[in-house]
Amino acid sequence: LYGYNTDYEPHGLFYGSNARSGNPILADRRSHMNSNGFVLGTSGGGKSFTVKQEIAGMFLNRDDEVIVIDPEREYLALAAAFGGQIIQISAGTGTRVNPMDIVLDDDAASDPVKDKTNNVVSMVGALIGGIDGLDPLQKGLVDQCVSNLYTRYRNQGGGVTQPTLQDLHDELQDCGNDEGRYLADALNPYITGSMSGFNGQTNVDLSNRFTVFDVSGLSGELRTFGMMVVIDQVWNRVTINRAAHKSTRYYIDEMHLLLKEEQTAAYTVEIWKRFRKWGGIPTGITQNVKDLLSSREVENIFENSDFVYMLNQAGGDRQILAKQLNISPHQLSYVIHSSDGEGLLYYGSVILHFVDE
Repeated sequence: LYGYNTDYEPHGLFYGSNARSGNPILADRRSHMNSNGFVLGTSGGGKSFTVKQEIAGMFLNRDDEVIVIDPEREYLALAAAFGGQIIQISAGTGTRVNPMDIVLDDDAASDPVKDKTNNVVSMVGALIGGIDGLDPLQKGLVDQCVSNLYTRYRNQGGGVTQPTLQDLHDELQDCGNDEGRYLADALNPYITGSMSGFNGQTNVDLSNRFTVFDVSGLSGELRTFGMMVVIDQVWNRVTINRAAHKSTRYYIDEMHLLLKEEQTAAYTVEIWKRFRKWGGIPTGITQNVKDLLSSREVENIFENSDFVYMLNQAGGDRQILAKQLNISPHQLSYVIHSSDGEGLLYYGSVILHFVDE
């Protein structure tokens, strides 16, 4: 299963044993043309164990960095064992992750200020725009104010003190028209009110090699915004690691939750399209295969993934996988009422029956 890349020697990780020969299955996702992947299976089939095994094998043998979105607190113990950073994302903790954080990467193919401005406009739309988001005039005002903040920040040479939501509030307040003041007022609850957990400078270590974002406390109107903040921080980390020539492994547990909302689904699709060029290795973990194919845009995520680790599958999902991955009826039998840790590994053009007890 090794590919070829002149930048490094292939170094496979363990993904169980070949059910027929008993030989260990080793694969290096970095050496393949497309490193995007999924771990799929019904509840209790072994998805979390498989991912933890991959993380542990990688962590002990390479210098890749790991970021996990964890809505069920599945990965906290593993992160603690490896000296990782656990970051609780919710409005009620003392943890602060600044949604306005920007990485000024002069080597990027696009303008980081423009890219980050677009992201912040989307996040503000999710925060105060309701179901319909911001209207064109509001988008234009937020875009201009955010761009002003980042342009000043870049002209001052960057530094530790990043722009914050408070700065955006003040910029909107001072823009001199009623619409700007309205938007500033709409931000007030997130500046000084009960939901002000995202206002201020980041006060946690985002440079740890193993970072888990505990998003179990996100709910209500802050859920979509909070998830967008986390995904934006993932992009920041990938940008930094790209400059340092490091790979970033990004795991999204219960991925179907991200695909329910239009904004977070769009962010996720963008990751699957662009991560490979930035040294990113994304892995979606879910039992809801149907949600991956809920729209043509989201379906592209699945089609742009060359690593699919399939454990026991529900009936409807089995047929979807058989069609998408060209799995024969005989091969499909290995994911029908299979034992824990048994299934099929699809890697590029190879399909293997594995066991991992």
